[in-house]
Amino acid sequence: MYQPMRLLFAVALLLLPQPAQPDWRTAPPGDWQTLFNGRDLDGWVVKLAHHDLGDNYADTFRAGNGAIRVMYDKYGEFGARFGHLFYKQKLSHYVLALEYRFFGEQAKGGPGYAKLNSGVMVHSQAPESILKDQDWPISVEAQFLAGNRTTMNVCTPGTEIEMKGAMVKDHCTNSTSRPYGDQGWVAVEVEVLGAERVRHFIGDAVVLQYEHPTIGGGVANGFDPAIKKDGTVLADGYIGLQAESQPVEFRNIRLLNLAGCMNPASPAYRSYFVHRDDARCSRP
Repeated sequence: MYQPMRLLFAVALLLLPQPAQPDWRTAPPGDWQTLFNGRDLDGWVVKLAHHDLGDNYADTFRAGNGAIRVMYDKYGEFGARFGHLFYKQKLSHYVLALEYRFFGEQAKGGPGYAKLNSGVMVHSQAPESILKDQDWPISVEAQFLAGNRTTMNVCTPGTEIEMKGAMVKDHCTNSTSRPYGDQGWVAVEVEVLGAERVRHFIGDAVVLQYEHPTIGGGVANGFDPAIKKDGTVLADGYIGLQAESQPVEFRNIRLLNLAGCMNPASPAYRSYFVHRDDARCSRP
């Protein structure tokens, strides 16, 4: 093709109508599901290391002040009771929005790295599959930090991720966020698109993006080998709020499902859906 014709062809392509990209920010408020009722932990289950599923030792997780609170006032020593509060529903394509705030003093005996440190796990193994003495669930963590550090980083207990087509070798990778100090609420969002992509948002800014989460790597200990099948693609899983010795609160916890009816003729259709689920076409 002659150069002038090639140029005209490229311009013509640019002028063609481009397909609209799904945008979950256009979702009406009523489409968001509230995951915490503000009164109790209904719909959630606790798993602390060295304790059975459902054993909320010393009221580690509790509801108060309109938030889910992680508290250690009834503890003696922390005792490596790394814990998570899991939501009951298995998820694949969604946006999780919440606010978090650190407060108080770290539990006695908590590791130094866990000070002003928490997070939310996504694509986690089922809570009932976590063994009693397992420290971390096989999952991907959106990590919350305060002090002179970035927040909304990513850590990978028992998992691996890619960035720009290459496997990430480090267990944790920093985001591009600014430091948020030691006090005050921080509003964040995690966009999860199955096995394709995960993005971390603060406001309208993407502060971190990674792709193709799979089971693999180290850090998680005490797991059932039948669960940790390295190389398995992570297309779905559970979300879990983290407790690792630092008091923290979570509030305004909301979920927007991005899987749904993609037939425009159905009243259940939403333009922001990115994953087809025909079963939802029969629902309003």
